[in-house]
Amino acid sequence: MTPLLRAAEMSDANALARVHASCFAEPWDAEALRRFIEKPGMLALVAQDAAETDLQAFILVQLAADESEIISLGTYFSARRSGLAHALLAQAIAEAARRGAKAMFLEVAEDNAAALALYHRCGFALRARRKAYYERPGGAVDALVLRRPLP
Repeated sequence: MTPLLRAAEMSDANALARVHASCFAEPWDAEALRRFIEKPGMLALVAQDAAETDLQAFILVQLAADESEIISLGTYFSARRSGLAHALLAQAIAEAARRGAKAMFLEVAEDNAAALALYHRCGFALRARRKAYYERPGGAVDALVLRRPLP
């Protein structure tokens, strides 16, 4: 798979909403995603396999002062384990560092093993825990706050 990465555009909002809805129980609509894309200090990237015509993954990162925070990262189920999320994360790390961020943070559900594996491979480490933060049908799970210093 050859990933194609680029900055998200306002015209991508509907496609981003479809990807987001496939990944999260409480999806954001196209209007909410448009607001993220146009927000000052936001880094919004999208990815797809070179053989595909539709967007398959995205990352939203907020930059403020010398910190950056991953707001959301999602990949269509059919495109998972293809390297798109890793490529997006690597690009976001490089761009956040280029813009002056010294660290990147994120919050992830403790039961999201795939995401945790990706973040650990990319150098993120546990910084804090928020007890019973995410509601699940079987009961709440903790949110893990991860941090990575940037070059």
